[in-house]
Amino acid sequence: MSPYHRAMAKALVLTPRADDFPRWYQDLISKAELADNGPVRGTMVIRPYGYALWERMQQEMDARIKQAGASNAYFPLFIPQSYLTREAEHVEGFAPELAVVTHGGGKDLEEPVVVRPTSETIINDYFSKWVQSYRDLPLLINQWANVVRWEMRPRVFLRTTEFLWQEGHTAHATYEEARDYAAYIHKEVYADFMVDVLGIDVVLGRKTASERFAGAVNTLTLEGMMGDGKALQMGTSHELGQNFAKAFHIQYLSKEGRQEFVWQTSWGSSTRMVGGLIMSHGDDDGLRVPPRLAPIQAVVLAIKGDEALLAKVRELGDRLRAAGIRVQVDDRTDTPFGRRAVDWELKGVPVRIEIGPRDLESGTAMLARRIPGGTSQASGSGGGKQPIAIESLVGALPGILEEDQALLLRQSRERRASRTADVATIEEAVEAATAGGWARIPWAVLGEDGEAKLAEHAVTVRCLVAEDGSVPDADDAPGNVAVVARAY
Repeated sequence: MSPYHRAMAKALVLTPRADDFPRWYQDLISKAELADNGPVRGTMVIRPYGYALWERMQQEMDARIKQAGASNAYFPLFIPQSYLTREAEHVEGFAPELAVVTHGGGKDLEEPVVVRPTSETIINDYFSKWVQSYRDLPLLINQWANVVRWEMRPRVFLRTTEFLWQEGHTAHATYEEARDYAAYIHKEVYADFMVDVLGIDVVLGRKTASERFAGAVNTLTLEGMMGDGKALQMGTSHELGQNFAKAFHIQYLSKEGRQEFVWQTSWGSSTRMVGGLIMSHGDDDGLRVPPRLAPIQAVVLAIKGDEALLAKVRELGDRLRAAGIRVQVDDRTDTPFGRRAVDWELKGVPVRIEIGPRDLESGTAMLARRIPGGTSQASGSGGGKQPIAIESLVGALPGILEEDQALLLRQSRERRASRTADVATIEEAVEAATAGGWARIPWAVLGEDGEAKLAEHAVTVRCLVAEDGSVPDADDAPGNVAVVARAY
């Protein structure tokens, strides 16, 4: 190997996860060209491949949100500071994270404005104008936007001062309608996407009072176990009760002719899911992207060759694309094949199809499957590649991609099961969490006092679940179990 190729190979090597998981995470984000740190502390520049992952998440989520009856809208980035003071618990919860603009257009503003940390206040101001009668309900709105929360300990995708998200806001005629809609978003939108597309085996549960969203009466959460055993909150759905309705005077004339306050929900998921994808599925060779999510499901690589071979490679790409597979043709034969193979491996593209002159003569290609370990010989990690008839690729790839999608979910589920301990004491819960796993402890044993003791060890109650693993109806429901872990 030439000095150039040795230098390139070294540049692409990741810190092993077992040695330093946070460093591995940062290495992968950089070397797979997902994102860079922005010029202002806590901000990020999302690079094209990282943004392609987010776009696919948006597409899948947006379809589910619209299926739930919500429509997309957009509200201003700047919110009058006085809006946040209308709901006391809400402003108290967000006060430490606010970015406030006091100067604009060359002069001091008459009233400071807050850069959107979340949109409950401004959206509810407009809900109060739009809702007059029971005929206007339910009002179901979603927004794709950026938000700013001043972050003291930033980490790309996981905790950033500015991030991208969707936030849903709804108004309903009754408590039951709002409760059921929040639960529907939690399970049928978020969980369906995270399990069936991201391939992450999330736990659905209820937040404790101390972990609840500021201004909510109930918060439903989805918690995923990352590769190092820590938890990541992947999304939340909140029952807001009538707190914001009373603060913003959102009333409607009922069928009986009475003025009633609406019942509300809000719910959100963000670019944090990209971080969850990395930490759930990545390995020491790079990212592994679930095929249902992957912006590129298969890459067809021309190893080397003349224009006739390149034409055949491009033709194969067209045939796969016509069959509904998201394909990219890599015909950059002026770049060393080994470098290109390792680069696609780092990016986690599920399938590589490698074709050279001899392969073309024999009518075969070399198939490398990234998810079960189809690493390239160029990476130094050996096999995983196998020959396949070129003519059979169109028929074979859909099944291969589904097999690999199922494998990622199975591995996520097995990791959580093997690293979750049922415990009987607070001490055992702390031990399990600090050892790199989760613990399940009866809420009747833990309680709010025990929750405070866990916090002394940087351990939190991620959620409450019922004995059978379902979402409980109340914080103090008999048999509630606390899922305990260290978290990002």
